[in-house]
Amino acid sequence: MERPARLWIGGEPVDGENGTYPIVNPATEEVVGLAPNASAADAARAAEAAAEAFPAWSRTPPAERARLLDRAADLLEARYDELFALVQAETGATTAMTRTAQVPAAVARLRRYARSAVRDIPLPPAPDPVGRGGLVNAMAVRQPVGVVACITSYNVPLTNVVGKIGPALAVGATVVVKPAPQDPLGVIMLVGALHEAGMPPGAVNLVVAPGPEPSEALVGSPHVDMVSFTGSTAVGTAIAEVAGRDCKRLLLELGGKGASLVFDDADLEAAALGTASTYTFHSGQICTAPTRLIAQRGVYEEMVGRLSAIAGALVVGDPAAPDTAVGPVISAAHRERIESYVRSGAAEGGTVVAGGERPPLDRGFYVAPTLIAGCTPEMRAVREEVFGPVVVALPFDDEEEGIALAAATDFGLYDYVWSRDTVRAMRVARRLRAGNVGINTLARNPETPFGGFKRSGVGRDGGDFALDAYTELQSLVWPG
Repeated sequence: MERPARLWIGGEPVDGENGTYPIVNPATEEVVGLAPNASAADAARAAEAAAEAFPAWSRTPPAERARLLDRAADLLEARYDELFALVQAETGATTAMTRTAQVPAAVARLRRYARSAVRDIPLPPAPDPVGRGGLVNAMAVRQPVGVVACITSYNVPLTNVVGKIGPALAVGATVVVKPAPQDPLGVIMLVGALHEAGMPPGAVNLVVAPGPEPSEALVGSPHVDMVSFTGSTAVGTAIAEVAGRDCKRLLLELGGKGASLVFDDADLEAAALGTASTYTFHSGQICTAPTRLIAQRGVYEEMVGRLSAIAGALVVGDPAAPDTAVGPVISAAHRERIESYVRSGAAEGGTVVAGGERPPLDRGFYVAPTLIAGCTPEMRAVREEVFGPVVVALPFDDEEEGIALAAATDFGLYDYVWSRDTVRAMRVARRLRAGNVGINTLARNPETPFGGFKRSGVGRDGGDFALDAYTELQSLVWPG
């Protein structure tokens, strides 16, 4: 981007009070553009603007809200090439991922929520409970929650943001968007398209900053009714502590440590390719990745061998090159964090059978696809979310032990079961303490409720469940 980007507050593009800061391409270490650096005061003004816009936007007919979302999708599609190049440059995503999970997925989500409508729920008449005779009629209606602070992660910035603001705007809530500091430029372009489409002033606001102060101001703002956050469990816990003081509604999609539970009758090729997606899908920077291979002892060595061979065959390098399977991670600091987990895994008794050394590339924040075998549940690399192209491998003997190993983590976002015995696979899936379980597949159904058990989050979005997430239930009662 040749010119510094700007915030959006109350329908106007404005400069950040703290100037600008550079956005770095993780593949080249070159500056992509300058992002606005918002202050806490900027965030406070954005929240106030959203609160002022809420009464009118919440009363806007759903068909008009849908028209504006569809129009914004049209504008993004018309600028696909520009948006594609920008998002790939700031995220470091491979061409394959940018063409699927980054840009088109965001546009598809915007259109999906343009087609959404919140339905009232008629309830059967009931006898008057205080004994005055007659029946009492009732219905449950969904009302927009109010002002939503949408704070998102860096891995799929556009798709994450649209997954929040799409349903929120569709049901009549207003939003303040706070994208991740590493790659906000595509999100800024998205918010600009929403305003160009005709969004009323204050319905969609945007603050960007490299530090936490604007996010902290939003979470603590008296004008914010709900916080929708995607990111680490540590940050999500801090948000919940502050938001809880004012009984703010929360939607928290937090960390994951997915178990890939492989039984000895599984299709090993499918299981190995599925588990190896940790290496290739955005360099493991995805909370749903199957990062723990938990394989039955009869197939454990073969699975380790298959994953090791896949890791060694993958092309690591320029994400724009057509044959690249593994691109960079988001920053030098995150690369060091991932490498520290590999070192700790080896120091605690694991064996690095693939990867483990930095790829020989002149620039860029690259991590080699890495497999650590011979692990135990107590290891740091087994317990904590690495968020990189690293798989840890553990064997198990019987079904009970496999389920116990899968559960031996604070997380419960997405697990996977691999077995040709579909009855067993379904039985095991229902016993896993995870919000989502893939059975012999990594495919996702976007209409399913998405969220986690345990420290993987609070609440659900996805499909119509996202509409419920951004509304409050209101009961209306009248005499029969």
